[in-house]
Amino acid sequence: MSKPNKRRYRLSEVKQQFTDAVGGETVEFETDAGDVLTFPHPLFTDEEWDQKVDGAETAHDKAVAILGDEQYEKYRAAGHADGDIALLMMAVQQDMQGQVKKRPTR
Repeated sequence: MSKPNKRRYRLSEVKQQFTDAVGGETVEFETDAGDVLTFPHPLFTDEEWDQKVDGAETAHDKAVAILGDEQYEKYRAAGHADGDIALLMMAVQQDMQGQVKKRPTR
C-alpha cells in the first residue's frame, strides 16, 4: 500500500537534515579550565558507545563512558563533578528537542 502523498525519504538526506539541525555529529563543550572536549551527539552514536554509556552504573562510570579516559581526566582536572556530565547531556537533549521539531522533508 503506498502513502497518499507518495513521499519517499532518502536516508542520507534525512540524516544530513538532522545533522544540520543539531549542529553536527559531535557535541563540543568547554571546561572551566578552557579545555574543549567532545563526545558523539546522542543522535549519531554507535552501538559500542551506547552499550558503554547505558551499561554504566555510577555517575563516574557514565562520565568516563561518555568522555573516554583521556578527556575524563581533563574534565576532572578542571574541577567538574561526575554528575555534571548528566546536566550537560540534559542540555544537549533539550537543545535537540528545540531544533528538531518536525519531520524532515525533501
